[in-house]
Amino acid sequence: MIAVAMLALVLAGGLTYSLALLFLVVMIVSWFLEDTRWQVPERIGLVIVLLSIPLFYLDWQYQRAIGEPIERLGVNALAHLIVFLSAVKLLQVKKDRDWVFLYLISFFEVLLAAGLSFSPVFLGTLSLYLLAALSAVTAFEIQKSRRVLPTVDTRLLVPPDSRLFRKNQVRRSEATRLPFVALLLLCMIFVLALPLFLLAPRSGAAAITRSGGGPAHFVGFSENVALGEIGELKQDDAVVMRVRIDDGQTVEDLRWRGIALDEFTGRGWRKSAESRRNTKNLVSERGFFQLGTTPGLHRLTTQTFFLEPLESSVLFVAPRGIAIQGELPFVRIDGDGSLQSHRHEFERIIYKAISDRNEPSPEQLRRDRFPYPEEYERYRQLPSTLDPRISALAKAILIKANAATRYDAAKAIEAELQTNYGYSLQMKANGADPLADFLFNVKAGHCEYFATAMAVMLRTRGVAARVVNGFLPGEYNETAGAYTVRQSDAHSWVEVYFSETNSWVTFDPTPPAGRAVAVRTGLAAQLHKFAEALELVWFQYVVGYDKQEQRTLATTLQHRLFDMGRFIASVFSVVRNAIPNNALSLVVVGFGLILVIVSLFLLMRVRRFGFRGALRFAAQASVPEQSAIAFYERLTAILAQRGWQRESNLTPLEFARSIGRREALIVTDIYNRVRFGKQQLSKSELRDLDTLLHRLEQENRLA
Repeated sequence: MIAVAMLALVLAGGLTYSLALLFLVVMIVSWFLEDTRWQVPERIGLVIVLLSIPLFYLDWQYQRAIGEPIERLGVNALAHLIVFLSAVKLLQVKKDRDWVFLYLISFFEVLLAAGLSFSPVFLGTLSLYLLAALSAVTAFEIQKSRRVLPTVDTRLLVPPDSRLFRKNQVRRSEATRLPFVALLLLCMIFVLALPLFLLAPRSGAAAITRSGGGPAHFVGFSENVALGEIGELKQDDAVVMRVRIDDGQTVEDLRWRGIALDEFTGRGWRKSAESRRNTKNLVSERGFFQLGTTPGLHRLTTQTFFLEPLESSVLFVAPRGIAIQGELPFVRIDGDGSLQSHRHEFERIIYKAISDRNEPSPEQLRRDRFPYPEEYERYRQLPSTLDPRISALAKAILIKANAATRYDAAKAIEAELQTNYGYSLQMKANGADPLADFLFNVKAGHCEYFATAMAVMLRTRGVAARVVNGFLPGEYNETAGAYTVRQSDAHSWVEVYFSETNSWVTFDPTPPAGRAVAVRTGLAAQLHKFAEALELVWFQYVVGYDKQEQRTLATTLQHRLFDMGRFIASVFSVVRNAIPNNALSLVVVGFGLILVIVSLFLLMRVRRFGFRGALRFAAQASVPEQSAIAFYERLTAILAQRGWQRESNLTPLEFARSIGRREALIVTDIYNRVRFGKQQLSKSELRDLDTLLHRLEQENRLA
């Protein structure tokens, strides 16, 4: 029990491996020192425990001196104190109260591990701990009770001779039965606790604290982004989030939209003052934040996001989000449709997003010649220092493609960049004007340069455009039914505004090599996917279980019950139509009579044999007590023929000993075991016993 509690603390990150190894050595030493004169006396152990209390404060100060994060100071010092107290108690002479103290310490270790752990590995260690705890506490109570039980005369319950029937006997002591009893109790606890778990969601909603910060240097999602920051982000494989598309929907050309930037500075992008002024705090209705509307509910895509701790307040959604649902303190939307909530550097968050991903058709977009409203002019502004060659390049591309509309212009520039420029994560474009260096010198870069080049060239031709930073869909995990999105999946693309349909349409000028999602293969990758699926289920339905998940589970269960009821009704309808009404009535009545007869039969067996014996139909062929009387009476009859009569003052065992025959002792021992020990003999044991008695009968005949 103590060892498993320590294992849980180690796996949760509350204790270093070196300290855990040292404690393991102490446990092994204490095992061999138990009940010897080398154990630490109780008084000395108490003095050591009292003197160790100031060590808690000294350890706290030491952790602060070495620069341990503030949120870990108390955790580390408390874990060290618990380990020290456990080691002292293990090495000293122990009474019952000391064992209880050790049990309580192990329980506090598990509680501390629960506060540190966010992995399904904790579920395994918790189950193992409960099994060990139930066994230990039960054995502890048995040991205490055994001390006060009076000594009883057990001479009738003599163990059978080991030289006969050994191969057919199953000996079950308390030590072998105890783990099975503990496992049964553990299953009962789980069954009884599950309804309470489902009915009582966590307080604190979907925000789950974990130790450690989020991905370091999480750049590219602030209001001021320099060219190249997304490239830095793409060089890290840390997991950013996991996304599940609800109802098994398949969505093409998927992206997770993060932050949109509308003002180009020549060396990067930033959010304009007008966009910040148009920021609105959305009103929550039971955790539901409405962003917009849609003309048809059938066009919606629902996503569930499991966002890791990040150094950013951005919320990600599929393009054209119309609602956010989750236990979030607030949701803020700016003038470019970017969503933000609270920063969560040390916690995960869960939320659902509903998006309308449908876009107007190319034919509709080509017909769009409406003038831009005045508030959209900021999407066509350019810095005064822009290289004039960029405008000339855009004009040449449009002339070459014979582009006459905004849509055609966007498609022409998108195709030019995808075809004639290369993809590279190396930071080659630099200087005072990195965009011009990318377009006219290097002609290779990552997604940020492609998106910036397209948006700027469109603006030189009077087309409203902006850059969006977000993520590609990530690797799909079939086992988890979710996308795993890493920092290396960070991506930039372009949104172009069309007045007639009042829509922002997505274009991606990055070559296909820059939009490919890495797919991991092999046995190790498959095992990792299974582990990831388990962690996602653990996080969603255990750690992050809240009112939202409660409603989702209730709705799913209701739908399943409705489908089951409808299936049963359809089967009954088919059977009813196939059988005439009179015959159907006879079948129902007959089935009812059979059910009543079977119920009465089982009730009678329960009253006669008890719950366990009622279901053992085969074992009832021979009642143990009757068999015991039969073979013992046969033995006494054989002995009577030889002149040995049992006196009334002798027990069966004393009578057998007075005769001095080994066969009589064997049969009497078995008789006592069956008659008074309530044990049952197998068929092979009965055959061996019959052979033994038959041999005694032959001796009588020969004599």
